[in-house]
Amino acid sequence: MEKYSQYRDKASAIAPFLPVPTASAGIYYPFHLFLVFIRLPLLLAAILTYFLFLQWLPIGSLGKKASLWLILGVPGIWWIDLQVDGVKKGSLAQQHRSRVPQPKSIIACSSTSPIDALYLAAIFDPIFTASYPSTRLVQPITLFQAVFNAFSRPRSHPPPSARLFDLETLVRRHPNRIIAVFPECTTTNGRGILSLSQSLLTAPRISKIFPINLRYTPPDITTPVPASYSNFLWNLTSQPTHCIRVRIAESLQNTSRPPAKDLKPSESVHDDTASSTDTLLGSDDAEGMNSAENVFLNKVAEALARLGRVKRVGLGVEDKIGFVNAWTRRRR
Repeated sequence: MEKYSQYRDKASAIAPFLPVPTASAGIYYPFHLFLVFIRLPLLLAAILTYFLFLQWLPIGSLGKKASLWLILGVPGIWWIDLQVDGVKKGSLAQQHRSRVPQPKSIIACSSTSPIDALYLAAIFDPIFTASYPSTRLVQPITLFQAVFNAFSRPRSHPPPSARLFDLETLVRRHPNRIIAVFPECTTTNGRGILSLSQSLLTAPRISKIFPINLRYTPPDITTPVPASYSNFLWNLTSQPTHCIRVRIAESLQNTSRPPAKDLKPSESVHDDTASSTDTLLGSDDAEGMNSAENVFLNKVAEALARLGRVKRVGLGVEDKIGFVNAWTRRRR
């Protein structure tokens, strides 16, 4: 697609925004159509049941996770290839629990598909956040919003009504939860790591930050193009099985922040609400980084690229916005 060559990384020629083509079904098309006919109603029913009813009922964390695994299982997401840096397969449960996210930890996850948020919720039950390149603050969002964001047009600025917080405030207010961040701020096709938001720079020094990369086989269930609902549902439900390749890096700490005492949630100096003033302050902070902050973000980006066996690209949200506009114009 030479018409979109300006949205390729200049150094590597990687195009992270182009949709991954689906392999031709050939003579197996009737079988794929049969799978869609059977699975799609079940999948939609499971999704509606969870988001309209089950998530509001007192079924506990275990019940919610079981419901999410049901949603993942209906389209055939049964195989999870999990690997943690420094841990041999089969020994994680016995002696290496500290090498996976725990309460007060922060997940820095790659962003390629709506399945990202569903998988993280089924395993870690985190508090999801949305990051933006214009501010260091994050917007706490629900699981449904995190899933929907994977189909949405990229945004360089948060919505005017968004309540924004820094990560340190969220960690202090939710000491028994994990915080999930998507630092690329938008989805890609999984073939490169975009420039990261500076939201991770507000993480407290005491929190462990775990870079996590998720890759899918087949890779056509990624959603780099907004509003690709029909293609996504077809690719998701027409294949017999899908595999998620999960890679968790060794934890990092935000050494760019000075050490601070571990305040109790009631001692937090941040206000309960976030105003437009908070957004402006975040935007000012995001304009420049010192050397320590730059080193820390580079470590996170390099870890995500290494885990995904891809390269970092010199593209970001603004490039994705330009790509989406060009893609939309050419398909009218």
